[in-house]
Amino acid sequence: MIISQKARWLITGVAGFIGSHLAEALLSLGQDVVGLDNFSTGFERNVEAAVGAAKNADFSLLRGDIRDRHVCMKACEGVDFVLHHAAFISVPKSVTDPTEAHSHNVDGFFNMLQSAKESGVQRFVYASSSAVYGDCLKMPLREEFADTANFLSPYAATKRINELYAAAWEKVYGFESIGLRYFNVFGPRQDPNGPYAAVIPRWLHAFTSSLPVIIYGDGENTRDFCYVKNVVEANILAATTKNREATGKVYNIACGKKTTLNELYEILKRKTAPASPSAPVREDFRAGDIVHSTASVEQAGLFWGYKPSYSLEAGLDEMIKQT
Repeated sequence: MIISQKARWLITGVAGFIGSHLAEALLSLGQDVVGLDNFSTGFERNVEAAVGAAKNADFSLLRGDIRDRHVCMKACEGVDFVLHHAAFISVPKSVTDPTEAHSHNVDGFFNMLQSAKESGVQRFVYASSSAVYGDCLKMPLREEFADTANFLSPYAATKRINELYAAAWEKVYGFESIGLRYFNVFGPRQDPNGPYAAVIPRWLHAFTSSLPVIIYGDGENTRDFCYVKNVVEANILAATTKNREATGKVYNIACGKKTTLNELYEILKRKTAPASPSAPVREDFRAGDIVHSTASVEQAGLFWGYKPSYSLEAGLDEMIKQT
């Protein structure tokens, strides 16, 4: 990917899984990057992996919390593009702690959106989620289906509120934004630990460490797994597209392919070839979990040229090499 000219980019949540990959890609493209993180869930090692052992003159790190408006204003100084990824990201945990989810994902999002507008940022690209589709059973999921969704978690509600705020800011103030609804992103640096870890890094760790694999439900629930490099490309395309009709909208970012958890189990077992794999452990569905999820990515392709470069299997191969 090529960016025509050097610009200043702010990545919130830069110490996180996706944020660190965004920083690494932009720095490799010769861009000026500011990273913001409070390190509540992110890791120093992710920043080091993205920036490199040697100090990169094109990168600066700001430690702070998006719930602090002064921090947001400072972070946005002189910035051309914001890639907003700082968030409370756990669906199950949002069920048990909705106040904290709202504080980060609604109050923090508002602070960043308003600060970016007041600072003259050209465009605000932000992470939304497939969780906004709730219990919708029409597949593949198209962007307009979220308009009538029944949310299954406070997390889903916070992400939909983000989308509504961003759309209003474009309508009322002319402030350009593009939202990206992520579907089960995976890749290197994704934390496999903790009760709310994403399924692929958790299972990959289990297979390579001879630990039991836990499947919630019967394993016939489906997901649209998307390798992180597809997400990086989507962010850059969304931020730099010249199609003015593309802004003020939200787009699915996925591969457009459904995979059951039982199928994923067999793929990972084959690719990791454990010496003596045990049968998976079956547990009940978790609160807030969506049963089926497959995306249509037609709109992102139509408006700004998104086309996933990595399939599930190609992404897994690259991830396993780096594990």
